[in-house]
Amino acid sequence: MTSSIWLRDEEPRRRRAPQLTRERIVGEAVALLDEDGVDGLTMRNLARRLGVTSTALYWHVATKDDVLDLAVDQIFSEVPIPEPGQDWRADVRTLVRGWRAAMLAHPWAPALIGRPLLGPNVLARTEFLQAALVRGGRTGMDLAVTTRLLANYVIGAAVTEATWRRASDARARAETRRRIAAYPTLDASGHLDASRWDDDLLFDGGLDAILGSGTH
Repeated sequence: MTSSIWLRDEEPRRRRAPQLTRERIVGEAVALLDEDGVDGLTMRNLARRLGVTSTALYWHVATKDDVLDLAVDQIFSEVPIPEPGQDWRADVRTLVRGWRAAMLAHPWAPALIGRPLLGPNVLARTEFLQAALVRGGRTGMDLAVTTRLLANYVIGAAVTEATWRRASDARARAETRRRIAAYPTLDASGHLDASRWDDDLLFDGGLDAILGSGTH
């Protein structure tokens, strides 16, 4: 199995076309993924968008998985890293909200985060997250658990929200209400009722549950 691009030493490529750069490849890959999803990304389709042959791509990236790893890391560059403040919880919330926004802007991305997240943009934001948690008193296993809990929470929220938005036409909402009426507790709580609770409000409530609502 080919390892992640982040775990391999890069070999110099002497025949790279000057008009084709890795940055340009990644930018077009993200645009293609936004339009057609992961299934629509092939080296042939990407080469066609770039106006080059597939062979030309392989002087910059070894595999489609390389492109996907680079694209995911590029998405993380859209997550703002705030200046650290006195309230570590506020810093965590700012970062994680930005992460969720990036995932929702590129709904193909959450499904790819099972691969090693070792790109520079990912690591810079994970470093900020953990540094904020350390300021809040998390260390050792507690730090590892909270980091994983936040990561799983934001990825899960993004997947759920993106999927629900795609399915939430008028007919689907009406059918959901009809079916959920047979389950009184779910019906009363507004479960699966997209109009009942604002997604941002629910997401922030989940962050409060994970981090606590204090200010120190």
